[in-house]
Amino acid sequence: MIISEEILFEQGAVLQDFAQDELIFKEGGLSQYYFQIRTGVVKLNNFFEDGKEFVHGFPYEGHCFGETYLLTDKRYAVNAIAVTDCKVFKLDKKKYLNLIHQQPQIFFKVSRYSAERLHFRYVISSFLAILDPQIRIQKLLDHLKSYFGYNEKYSFLVPFTRYQLASLTGMRVETLIRTVKKMEKLNILRIDNTKIYY
Repeated sequence: MIISEEILFEQGAVLQDFAQDELIFKEGGLSQYYFQIRTGVVKLNNFFEDGKEFVHGFPYEGHCFGETYLLTDKRYAVNAIAVTDCKVFKLDKKKYLNLIHQQPQIFFKVSRYSAERLHFRYVISSFLAILDPQIRIQKLLDHLKSYFGYNEKYSFLVPFTRYQLASLTGMRVETLIRTVKKMEKLNILRIDNTKIYY
């Protein structure tokens, strides 16, 4: 957890349920809450007129999202949508700003998380220009494995579905599935009951 549940409840946060595919906030809306996921997965994305979707990330249990907008008057540049049924803490913007003024260590913890997520976006963006799908996937998995502190071969259980991996790497799901199967044959990763180990 970025901010402990105890502190969130002390500050007046509410725990709200969101059903799968439910919109949490919409691109163009104004930031009114600090959001932190207790359970479930959220998708940050944009939809385009041609029906295409660009996914920025999939924050999950313990992560916060949309927090940078609490420090500006800018409108959201992304949507937040529940990928699974979720329980999400919502803390009013004024209460959040008061909390980080009273407890600056919390501000630094949230800022560190935001900086790590921004680094992840830079890493992802840096290899979207690579045409070889296997290299794209390997670069993403290398980064994730390192981020979560795994070193041994096949020790890292990839926490994303194939659809989510395809979205993060800018590939069609079919291409990703075909490439992952090829990587398994090359002993780059292991598949066990649909789970990917890298």
